[in-house]
Amino acid sequence: MVIKTRIFGEVTVDDEKLIHFPNGIVGFPELQDFALTHDSEQGDQGGIRWMQSVQEPSFAMPVVDPLVAKEDYNPTVEDDLLKIIGECEDPLVLVTITVPSDLTKMSVNLKAPLIINVDTKKAAQVILEDDYPVKFFIYDILKKRKEEKAGD
Repeated sequence: MVIKTRIFGEVTVDDEKLIHFPNGIVGFPELQDFALTHDSEQGDQGGIRWMQSVQEPSFAMPVVDPLVAKEDYNPTVEDDLLKIIGECEDPLVLVTITVPSDLTKMSVNLKAPLIINVDTKKAAQVILEDDYPVKFFIYDILKKRKEEKAGD
């Protein structure tokens, strides 16, 4: 399938790799089908990927593994919330990134992760009862990691 995107132009995605959110995502219940992409120039190295809507070409969310931002991230998710994606031993968990014009205010939403069943490609965005913040600032964390990598 070829999808048109605002950020990457036309992108070819295998139908088997499409991720389906039966209930949509928070604020956009009508957007249910997404492709997980990354900038081909950077590869998957930076850890930042894009959850690109199939239905709405102009809608793409930057996402990242929450452990990049908070190494001890271990939310409690109620089983009822995960019924929609089916049983999964090792789900893919991603959090959305907000990148304002002032990059030092870059944050991730640890309160509402995206949980993807990698076997069925069904997913859900859940709102956690845990005391995780909606805005967890990550600029300094990413800067420190980049400096540490440069020193290796």
